[in-house]
Amino acid sequence: MVSNFRSYIWDPVLIVCQIVLMQCIYYGFLGLWLAGVDSLVHSSRSLDQIFSYEVLGFATMQGRLSMMAFILNSLTCALGLWFFIRRGKQCLDFTVTVHFFHMIGCWIYNAHLPSALSWWLVNIACMALMAVIGEYLCMRTELRAIPVNTGPKSNL
Repeated sequence: MVSNFRSYIWDPVLIVCQIVLMQCIYYGFLGLWLAGVDSLVHSSRSLDQIFSYEVLGFATMQGRLSMMAFILNSLTCALGLWFFIRRGKQCLDFTVTVHFFHMIGCWIYNAHLPSALSWWLVNIACMALMAVIGEYLCMRTELRAIPVNTGPKSNL
């Protein structure tokens, strides 16, 4: 009997689908968190909040709330890693991939790499939070005790 538990077969279709899923989770929940923040301060919604590095800043209330939305999004994405990736060893890989594609998106949107220190600090902190919490959740699930003998014991 061959078990498919923890199969290590190279499956590029699965990996690409997981990357696309994590990107959808990242941008979907970031949009929801930003919409929640915007409703608190009655601000207008814009793609600048997601892709413009100038929005993230410590000087304004909108900038600080946007940073909070990014940090809350990293917690939500850590749950996505736990539900859909389910491997502690792959959490850092998928986290870096999600943030790398976000950086590419910001680069295209702004026509140059983000130059604000606050953008880099927020994204590095979000990467660390997402990877560490996602890995913790996955490792906790992976290390659960596996019941070996669940049948009735017989006296021989």
